[in-house]
Amino acid sequence: MGLSARIRTRDGWAVSHAVVTVTDMTGTQVARAEADEEGAVRDATALAPGAYTVIVTAVGYAPAASSAIVTASGRAEIGTVTLARQGGTELPPPGPWTIDPAHSSVGAVAQHLGISSVHGRFTEFAGTIEIAPDEVAKSRVEAVIRAASIDTGNGTRDAHLKSPDFLDVDHHPEITYVSTGLTPATGSDRWTVHGELTMHGVARPVDLALSYLGTGADPWGGTRAAFRATTELRREDFAMNYNQVVQAGIAAIGTTLRVELDIQAVQGETLPQT
Repeated sequence: MGLSARIRTRDGWAVSHAVVTVTDMTGTQVARAEADEEGAVRDATALAPGAYTVIVTAVGYAPAASSAIVTASGRAEIGTVTLARQGGTELPPPGPWTIDPAHSSVGAVAQHLGISSVHGRFTEFAGTIEIAPDEVAKSRVEAVIRAASIDTGNGTRDAHLKSPDFLDVDHHPEITYVSTGLTPATGSDRWTVHGELTMHGVARPVDLALSYLGTGADPWGGTRAAFRATTELRREDFAMNYNQVVQAGIAAIGTTLRVELDIQAVQGETLPQT
């Protein structure tokens, strides 16, 4: 006898703090139950046969309501109820996530001679993500990059980028990013991450255009979330003013960098042994 239901997010994850309220046709509450850690609701309250309204609520999610029919057995099996993030925005399940450098990339693209692009990447970096359980906008991300790990596929060019003309890795070995806020953008899976980037000893506010690509299980028994983020930086904003002008006044290296991040994060505070 009683009520049973499963409460899930759009990606199929349990909403462990959901509350299910049942009212009769007069609007009177006849039952109330909370989901367990697996998002399951099992309430033994005996209900008289008839029609009822089921309302599911959870902090950070939009309420969901549906009708239910209680049979002569006194049971009401609601099935799976899917909750959407408040405002229609989506992110992974709340809690800590650890960026996996082995399955992520931090890249930058600069224009060369005004006609082509030079692609580079940083091979050593780490970071953490904290998805807030109540107000998603309070979620945080922190990351650190080893400046000397820059790799453009050309040793001479890499040595120049590490020199005082650019990153000056001997005096500024780390590039850091600390978020200061998060706001939804167009689309349920798009966000703007507001934060502060420190590079070459200069700290500047930098926004990231973030896309949440979804979550899934990995072969090592963990859960992973995928993100893609982009932004543009002006070298001058970080006191990297070196340039060589070739004929017709064209700069050898563009003043704007396009940063492209493809991130996999593992649920929890540590990375699995892979």
